[in-house]
Amino acid sequence: MDMIDKLTSEQRKEMERQYAVYTHGTSEVIPLDELKSKIAKSIITGRPLKVKLGLDPTAPDVHIGHTVVLNKLRQFQENGHIVQLIIGDFTGKIGDPTGKSTARVQLTDEEVKQNAQTYLDQFGKVIDRSKVELFYNAAWLSELKFQDVIELAGKITVARLIERDDFEKRISNGKPVSLHEFFYPLMQGYDSVHLESDIELGGTDQYFNVLMGRHLQEQFGKEKQVVLTMPLLEGLDGVDKMSKSKGNYIGIAEKPTEMYGKAMSIPDELISKYIELSTDLHLEEKEAIRKKLKEGTIHPKEAKMTLAKTIVRMFHGEDAATNAEEQFQHVFGQKQLPSDIEEFSWSGEQKVSVPALVVALGMLPSTSEARRMVKNGGIKIDQQKVTDSSAIVDIVDGMIVQVGKRKVKKIRT
Repeated sequence: MDMIDKLTSEQRKEMERQYAVYTHGTSEVIPLDELKSKIAKSIITGRPLKVKLGLDPTAPDVHIGHTVVLNKLRQFQENGHIVQLIIGDFTGKIGDPTGKSTARVQLTDEEVKQNAQTYLDQFGKVIDRSKVELFYNAAWLSELKFQDVIELAGKITVARLIERDDFEKRISNGKPVSLHEFFYPLMQGYDSVHLESDIELGGTDQYFNVLMGRHLQEQFGKEKQVVLTMPLLEGLDGVDKMSKSKGNYIGIAEKPTEMYGKAMSIPDELISKYIELSTDLHLEEKEAIRKKLKEGTIHPKEAKMTLAKTIVRMFHGEDAATNAEEQFQHVFGQKQLPSDIEEFSWSGEQKVSVPALVVALGMLPSTSEARRMVKNGGIKIDQQKVTDSSAIVDIVDGMIVQVGKRKVKKIRT
C-alpha cells in the first residue's frame, strides 16, 4: 500500500499543505508523485526528510540570486525537516564545469576553507544554521580507494556524461575536456548515496548534477531522492542571470539603502518573479500581489516598494527597512539629496576632469564608463547635470558628486 493511502484525513491535509509550499516557485520536481509519498512517509513515521544542498565554495560573495534555493530550504526547515548542507571541500578543488567553456582553476585547501566560512556566515541570514547538518565531502570522498573510484565510474556511461551541454559544446568546438571533470557529477551524486538524502535542491543549471544523485542511489540499491530545481533569477538588467561579475546583483551584505534602491530599479516584468523567489512572504501574500499586478489594481511602483522593503527587512531588520524606505522617498520622491552622504577626503589635484574625478572617488571603474555616463546624463556636480565629458572642474570643499540615481559623495579638502 502506498504511504499516501495510509494517511488520515488530517494527515492528508498536512501532506497537501507541505506539497503546495515545496512545489510553489520551482522549475521542476522529479518526480512529483514521489515527493508526495516522501512527505506522507515523514508524517506517518515522524522521521524528518533529509534535504540536501551541495555547495562548492568558489565565490564567497552571496547575492539574492543565491538565496532562491536557500528560501526553499528554509521552507523545509519550518516544517521540521533536516537540511544537509554539503561544503564541497573535495569537489571544490576540481570545480563544477557547469556552464563553463574551459576547465575551472582548482582551489587550494586554504581558499576552500576561507570561502566556506564566508558562505556559512552569510547563509545564516536566510536559513537557521542551528537546524543544519553540515558536512564536508572530503570526509568520505578522500577515503575512496582507486578500486572504489573505478567501480563508481562503472555506474555511468561516457555517452551519458557527454550529454551535458557544456561538455558537448566544448567537444564540438575543439576545446579540451579533462578526464577529472567527468568525475565532478559522479562525486556530487555519490554525496547523496553516502548521506541517503531524500531530496536534493539545485538551480536549473544543476539539472544534470542533481539527477546524478538519483541515478547513483538506484545503482547502489538506495531509495531514490526527489529532485527540486529552482529557477535562475535574472539580474537588475532583466536579461542575464544575476552575477557579481556583470554588476547586475543585489548583495545580501550591502547597505540597506543600496539594497532598497537596487530593488526599486528592477524591470516591472520581473516584480512577481522577484517576490516569488527572493522574499519570505507567505504564499497567500505572493499570490495576492501577483494577481493585483496582472489585473492592474496595484501600481508596479507600489509592488516594488513592498519587494524592496521585504528584502531589506530580511537581511537588516524591520527598522532598517523602514529607514531605507523613508530615505528612498526623501531622495527620489522629493528629489532631494540623501541625509547620510558619504564623505571623501580629497588629496589630489585641484583641477581635474569629470571622468577622472568619479574614478578617483571610486564611483565608476573607468574613465570610458564615466564618459558614457556623462553622455547619458547620469553625472551631476552640486546637483547640476554635466553635459561635457571633457569638462575640467575645480575641487572645492563640500562639493557633491552624483553618479546615477544612488551613488552620492561629498568631497572634503
